[in-house]
Amino acid sequence: MATIKNIQPLSAEALFDILKKEFTDYLNTALDANMSVDYAHVSDIINIHFPEITEGIVFSLTVSDDAIEIEKGEIKEDYNTELLEQHLTAFLSLKAE
Repeated sequence: MATIKNIQPLSAEALFDILKKEFTDYLNTALDANMSVDYAHVSDIINIHFPEITEGIVFSLTVSDDAIEIEKGEIKEDYNTELLEQHLTAFLSLKAE
């Protein structure tokens, strides 16, 4: 689990909108890829799915006034999510400044 300080207060709703509008392009540019990313938002939790890679939730973000916590989901396949997590963390760090 990784935690990012929420320097600029960012609500779960605002972060959900930012992710939907910007993260897919950010990730695809960084990886020189064309992946789809799905998001689900309930209360202060945002779930991130990569349907072309694996089924289920890959990352869950818990958003509070002070921090954004990233938790890895239970992935059944033997897929390395380290690179995806690095890019997600970098993106969130930029947006939380």
